Amino acid sequence: MNAKRILCVAAAAVALMAAQTADSLAETVKVELPVIEKDLPVDNAGNTQPMWTFGGTIPGPTIRVTEGDTIDFTLVNQKGNKQSHSMDFHAAIVSAADEFEAVKPGQNKHFTFEARKPGVFIYHCGADPMIEHIGRGMYGVIIVDPKEGYSEEFPEPDREYILVHGDLFETGTTAEQMIRNENRKGTLVNGRMFHYDPLHDPNAGMMLMAKPGERVRIYFVNAQVNEPVSFHPIANIWDKVWNSGNPRNVEHDLQTRIVPVASGAIFDIIPPKGRESVNVLVDHAMKHALTGGISVLMNSEAADDSLGHGDNLLPRP
Repeated sequence: MNAKRILCVAAAAVALMAAQTADSLAETVKVELPVIEKDLPVDNAGNTQPMWTFGGTIPGPTIRVTEGDTIDFTLVNQKGNKQSHSMDFHAAIVSAADEFEAVKPGQNKHFTFEARKPGVFIYHCGADPMIEHIGRGMYGVIIVDPKEGYSEEFPEPDREYILVHGDLFETGTTAEQMIRNENRKGTLVNGRMFHYDPLHDPNAGMMLMAKPGERVRIYFVNAQVNEPVSFHPIANIWDKVWNSGNPRNVEHDLQTRIVPVASGAIFDIIPPKGRESVNVLVDHAMKHALTGGISVLMNSEAADDSLGHGDNLLPRP
């Protein structure tokens, strides 16, 4: 066997061993989400509306796995609920007529799927009428980290945050009205208007925080039912953006990136070194921004080290 052939065989063997190692590290992650229909605060003043939720929060609990993992999922439609509900994972490759089937109150739905593609994906209720279930708050985020880990084009961040923009419709708005975008009164950021924006809402008690020069990663999902989000960092430029959060879909130095309805992206921002600064992460469609779609990123050496780390990626009061 010549030297070239030996090298080719050796390279193939290494690739096979790497694939086998990745497969052996894959896990089965059990996820159970109850559907809870309840009143929730929709602003920083504590005003509530009747909403439909996964797990009692908007957005629902974050699910984070690694590419290749299997999600063993159970949806629990609690007996006291009034509506049929379902689960639609945008990270899943399955059958809409089977796994995503709606179940009545008092019933469960169980299925498994392999997270085959890395990225940041929305999950949402797909029961009819879908627009009403999403418009009332039934959505969340599933992050599928790449099995290869970090790289030059997908560097390790210093902090991570999850931001989900959704709609707030007036109580009693019908599905037909939602289709026409009627009675829309605000943009929810992680479940509340102006959730992290004390500049426009004196009742806001939280901001996103980072230290100067840190690489801050935003896992962004657009859960609005009708309109895209024009995501822009005021007083900065997105260093890198990954469409759908896939490391292969990298873009550099963007001022604004459109995120379609029911889609996601990863955004990296690096605040300037050597000084305190403020960046404002905004949907540059002003009708969305000025009705709640603004988040403040405060960059200071005094930044709370607990924010943007571990399980604290989606800050809640």
